[in-house]
Amino acid sequence: MPGPSPFHGLCAFPITPADKHGRVDVEMLARLLDRLCEAGVDSIGLLGSTGTYAYLTRDERLRAVEAAVECVRGRVPLVVGVGALRTDWARDLARDAEAAGADALLMAPVSYTPLTQGEAFEHYRAVTDASGLPLCIYNNPGTTHFTFGLDLLERLSRLSTIQAVKMPLPSDGDYAGEITTLRARTALAVGYSGDWGTADALLAGADAFYSVLGGMLPAPVVALARAARAGNAEDARRIDAELSPLWEVFRTFGSLRVMYVLLNLLGLGKMEPPRPILPLGAAVRERVLAAAGPLLAG
Repeated sequence: MPGPSPFHGLCAFPITPADKHGRVDVEMLARLLDRLCEAGVDSIGLLGSTGTYAYLTRDERLRAVEAAVECVRGRVPLVVGVGALRTDWARDLARDAEAAGADALLMAPVSYTPLTQGEAFEHYRAVTDASGLPLCIYNNPGTTHFTFGLDLLERLSRLSTIQAVKMPLPSDGDYAGEITTLRARTALAVGYSGDWGTADALLAGADAFYSVLGGMLPAPVVALARAARAGNAEDARRIDAELSPLWEVFRTFGSLRVMYVLLNLLGLGKMEPPRPILPLGAAVRERVLAAAGPLLAG
């Protein structure tokens, strides 16, 4: 793929603003994406978990992709989530994203009946057959309740378009060890998500970090990622400490819910998460405001 890699550096994940009927507000989405491009993120993750992809119809997901492509205009790579319950739905979404002008795909193994490792492989293989775009495996067991075994990741890495994996934070904190193991068994670019692990993951040598906060308050997260990728541990730890109150409310109340509070606090628009997710109450919103502090003026 020409241009910057979609799977290296800081990938920022914005919400997908939509009304109570699930109709995407493309003008608000464009405003959010403009902020990310201007802040210098390395890529944008559209329709990830933060982008509430699972709550949107195929038509609305396509509207979001088309609006994003028009807004971003190639300034940074656009990575589009195509996760879906059925394989044929995911294939359709991959084709839609490619036809609309996306640069890369991201896919979680969404399921109701728990998938076997073999079923997950066939699901991914079928989607790679439907689109030639590079694809990142979304290993998100906290949401999907599916964990990729190392053997499965190695097998998937042999599919030519699968080029990256987005990992959860390691429970033992051994980023360097996990990265070494993954690189020994696969040729995948290794990235992580779970914003409070940004500094640790990038200082340990991860190729990418997939950030929720970066999708709403990109400037400090871009600064953190650049410092960590440059090996400047002192600056990275300082910025991480400044962001730690936000990491705490993310972990306590869920980063998605907090993102909608930040949207309003920043004056970017008024929007609620899709039901059945409920907006956070007044007391919690005050906690978010206190945690965000001076960052809201940036």
